[in-house]
Amino acid sequence: SQHIVGQHPAKRAVSLAIRNRIRRTFLSPSIQKEVTPRNVLMIGPTGCGKTEIARRMANLANAPFIKVEATKFTEVGYHGRDVDSIIRDLVDVGIQQVKKTKEKELKGEAEEVVKERILDILTGPNRDKTSRESFRTLLESGGLDEQEIEVDVPIGSGDKNAGIFAMGNDGAGNNPNIAAMNDFLSKVAGGGAGGKKSPPTERKKMTVEEAKEVILEIEIENMLENVDMKKEAILAVEQKGIVFLDEIDKICSSRDLMSKSADASAEGVQRDLLPLVEGTVISTKYGNVNTDYILFIASGAFHSVKPSDMLPELQGRLPVRVELQGLTEDDLYKIMTEPVVNVLKQQVELIATEGVKLLFEDDAIREIARMAAQMNRTVENIGARRLHTVIERIMEEISFDAAEMEEGEEITVTKALVQDRLSDALVASDLSRFIL
Repeated sequence: SQHIVGQHPAKRAVSLAIRNRIRRTFLSPSIQKEVTPRNVLMIGPTGCGKTEIARRMANLANAPFIKVEATKFTEVGYHGRDVDSIIRDLVDVGIQQVKKTKEKELKGEAEEVVKERILDILTGPNRDKTSRESFRTLLESGGLDEQEIEVDVPIGSGDKNAGIFAMGNDGAGNNPNIAAMNDFLSKVAGGGAGGKKSPPTERKKMTVEEAKEVILEIEIENMLENVDMKKEAILAVEQKGIVFLDEIDKICSSRDLMSKSADASAEGVQRDLLPLVEGTVISTKYGNVNTDYILFIASGAFHSVKPSDMLPELQGRLPVRVELQGLTEDDLYKIMTEPVVNVLKQQVELIATEGVKLLFEDDAIREIARMAAQMNRTVENIGARRLHTVIERIMEEISFDAAEMEEGEEITVTKALVQDRLSDALVASDLSRFIL
């Protein structure tokens, strides 16, 4: 609610779905198996907050989360990405999350190793203990940060081998066997037969401050080689994974049109989604992933089609249905004033970097909301995105002139200024509906 205005039913449905995931973890294993997630379908006009709810939710959930557009995928057998790649991408997200967590855990230990390695370079391994301790004190206080040293860096750290054995190009993402083979061949190229030997290094000259970062990265990578991240990531994806399917209405075709659609991104994709949402096993390069307990949240505007135009089986697999309301003039006003970093605050902070103070009068904000609501009614309803159009029109001249203004100058946006800047936009928009 600090970031999204209104839409309480949608927020409640999504937060309940996530809360139930947490509750499920406290159940006994026998009951846990039977409790499956209740997938959600959000229906509402464009620009009313469907995608934003998902984006904010991802930060709060602390779970493997992926947002995908349903229109990206094609039916199995056609050129393009099939829906299985959603789960493969989700596992990649899970691996990155586990890696970040492990890096935080290992950072303290790795920093001690980094200090010792830098001291070895500065003093040599056979230097007496007293001078080594004096160098240590200097290093910890930052007195040696500007000192230049030579460090051995792995040649492969710039990812030079990335394209040597790339097989399958775009298809590699869809085929876990090809992806696994690419990984294996890259390791062989970087680290000798079987990838067991240490990769070749080159000596680079850098300051102690830069060397700390480089050596820390190398040491953490070495420590992570002994950690089995795959198992942990797959478990996190299976038990806590969340998939947000946006624009699901774009893969529906109206039942009124009896002719079968030839679009490879239409009904066939819905059929491919059925086993994924219901629960199946997907093969990835890290291992098999069971989708039984992954939470799916779908959303769509459903302008030209109805939710009932979806395949009945897919409707049944999205049991929690929430309708989001279109935005009123009051909602648009709240969007500009209530969220923590609202659109007006963003403009104020951007102009403040030039040393100029920008103020918006309350009457002006009300007028912006009124104009945006009017344009949504008369031209096309694009919801809160209309505010960006309106505010950019008002700010265009102010933003351009701000760079030349004196430090400490003050600009006030008044109701009259808003009307002046937007009067031609409303006239033009009325005519634009009738001109080809």
